[in-house]
Amino acid sequence: MNRLVSQFTKNITPHVEAELRLAQLASSNNQSSKAFFHLENAHVLGQESTYWHVKVHLLMFLWAIKNTKLSECLGQAFRLVGALTKTALGLVPKGNTGGSNISPFKTLPLRPEHARAIQAAKGI
Repeated sequence: MNRLVSQFTKNITPHVEAELRLAQLASSNNQSSKAFFHLENAHVLGQESTYWHVKVHLLMFLWAIKNTKLSECLGQAFRLVGALTKTALGLVPKGNTGGSNISPFKTLPLRPEHARAIQAAKGI
């Protein structure tokens, strides 16, 4: 990552990448629900970073295509636009898991391990 990448993005990267590795592993073992669960975790962790927010929604979109989930495809297309245009402005609902089964505007409670990782990434 280059100098233009925020410190938060750099600091949260290991946590997001760990969830993405778990999602890939689950997917390769034909555990699609488990794969999406890990994509949701990656979303919660990385959604304050435009880079990670967009990337995770793209991966969710690809998951929906692979699993022939039309409503998820449509929901992710909408969320991709939002992630690209709203994240840098801080317009992200904390704790939102990013799936189309949750309103893209709804704030959800953070799991303690996610809260700790996000706070550490922010240097709080």
